[in-house]
Amino acid sequence: MLWLVENHSLPRTAAFFDLDKTVIAKSSTLTFSKSFYRGGLISRRAALRTAYIQFVFLVGGADHDQMERMREYLSALCKGWNVAQVKELVAETLHDLIDPIIYDEAASLIEEHHAAGRDVVIVSTSGAEVVEPIGEMLGADRVVATRMVVGEDGCFTGEVEYYAYGPTKAEAVRELAESEGYDLSRCYAYSDSATDIPMLEAVGHPFAVNPDRTLRREAVTREWPVLSFEKPVRLKQRLPEFRMPPRPALVAAAAVGAAAATAGLVWYASRRRQAALAHRLAGDFARI
Repeated sequence: MLWLVENHSLPRTAAFFDLDKTVIAKSSTLTFSKSFYRGGLISRRAALRTAYIQFVFLVGGADHDQMERMREYLSALCKGWNVAQVKELVAETLHDLIDPIIYDEAASLIEEHHAAGRDVVIVSTSGAEVVEPIGEMLGADRVVATRMVVGEDGCFTGEVEYYAYGPTKAEAVRELAESEGYDLSRCYAYSDSATDIPMLEAVGHPFAVNPDRTLRREAVTREWPVLSFEKPVRLKQRLPEFRMPPRPALVAAAAVGAAAATAGLVWYASRRRQAALAHRLAGDFARI
């Protein structure tokens, strides 16, 4: 896929990327559940539950009501977590956990947009203590992510300060366009989820990536291009020039408010399916 280099006499442009299942193959926050378990932040039972949620999320995605339940569940789960410890655990395991699940196709798009002179912005419902290090790894120029309230003791209170989800993502894109001088009619956006339709509508070049059923239907109706990303690859296996120098992030925030993006699905899974999968996962975590 080739992109023309931007004419710098024109207004600036950007490419906005959802993160989970668009740039990486899994949920960014839930991928760290084993690390959080080993670090003593979550119990064995919670580790099993988040592993199950990850499975259901990958299979079916989530609608608005499910996303709200996820937010409530994981916001409560991270209440009392020390923010510094969360950042440390993410930093220690970032490359081992995230590097192998970055889509080669997404990494190529990021390269191409940068080569064309466009900013790259990650816009994710996951929390910034998780998203920002991933964005830096990818060479993103800015990050928009969920923020959790941090108390005077340096721990999460369980309250959400800013929830980067649905229409809120579109608002963030428009605010960035105003502050950075982006011409949204010439900007690009990529997502896998129907919950991001407002963000896709905000730009002139929307793309559905591995779309859920609703987004695929909308993409066909609106004649939006549909992309299939299937090849996770380690960045170090790609050309060395892919790794860009760190760039300033737009929004810093909450580590596992991120979890908000993916949890409550467990409440919708059948008991039989949950029991069977939990039994299999228990064997995996028994080896931790």
